[in-house]
Amino acid sequence: MTTATPPQLIDPFRRAITYLRVSVTDRCDFRCLYCMAEEMTFLPKRDLLSLEELDQLCTTFIDLGVRKLRITGGEPLVRKNILWFFDRIGRHLGSGALDELTLTTNGSQLSRFARQLADAGVRRVNVSLDTLDEAKFKRITRWGRLAQVLDGIDSAQQAGLRVKINTVALKGANDDEIHTLLEWCDQRGMDLTFIEVMPMGEMGEENRLDQYYSLEDLRADLATRWSLTETDYRTGGPARYFRVGETGQRIGFITPLTHNFCESCNRVRLTCTGQLYMCLGQDDDADLRKVMRGGLDSIAAEAALREAIHEAISRKPKGHDFDYSRQRVEGQVGRHMSVTGG
Repeated sequence: MTTATPPQLIDPFRRAITYLRVSVTDRCDFRCLYCMAEEMTFLPKRDLLSLEELDQLCTTFIDLGVRKLRITGGEPLVRKNILWFFDRIGRHLGSGALDELTLTTNGSQLSRFARQLADAGVRRVNVSLDTLDEAKFKRITRWGRLAQVLDGIDSAQQAGLRVKINTVALKGANDDEIHTLLEWCDQRGMDLTFIEVMPMGEMGEENRLDQYYSLEDLRADLATRWSLTETDYRTGGPARYFRVGETGQRIGFITPLTHNFCESCNRVRLTCTGQLYMCLGQDDDADLRKVMRGGLDSIAAEAALREAIHEAISRKPKGHDFDYSRQRVEGQVGRHMSVTGG
């Protein structure tokens, strides 16, 4: 068995960076009303890193001590030839250099790819699903079809993948379904995580404050029917997990607004254009694409890439500035979630 090397990426607050989230595309086949505008202008293909470049970058991060890799988008499974990338990254699972390769998806393409993802070494997938009501699903996603996602979840479970449902809490949209979602996930043997809507990107007519449903309020609503006990279970991400006494299942809460989870942050995010964001809620980034395409020979380019990564980690902030408490959106960042990755 390969012995894990000590972490090499330590930020100014002595947090080891062992988790990389990688957006492989900004494109998506949905237009969720809290994530992007209905009429989006996507990045030109020439600006995107090739899958070979993404493989090289991820390999460098793994060499520097990253142990968990989550592939995101947009919708990652709409990227052409994406299974080649999963197969390539899977070699690091086989060598022991990487502990886990996971995926966040809207589920629309899982019927096509679930078996191949499992063959590549993926063992868990997070599926974003905000409602079980077909009419509401169409309104929230604008372009999506609920039946297609449910079929994808079936395919993932049949392929042996563990599925966790991620639900963005939306006031006036799905706040009346939280008990139904909990029961449905329990029946399917799936964990469930609720997420507060985050102030990222211009939404046109959509108002963040109108959408915002505090997870403190959501948890209080759940407690009227279920007994919740906090656990020390962690997946390496920002969720705090509770056990539901009546069902035994786990419920997670990601609360960037009501409970800042930054003190234990071990994550950085890489965009499909090679920008490394040290914090989801800050605009500071490092342009790794420029380093990779700088014309240096392979040895010099790899050294420059490692130096750029170390320099970026040295600028990782203590936390983000998201705040809705003054009845206006504070700390908003200009990029859409689909650019940085979910």
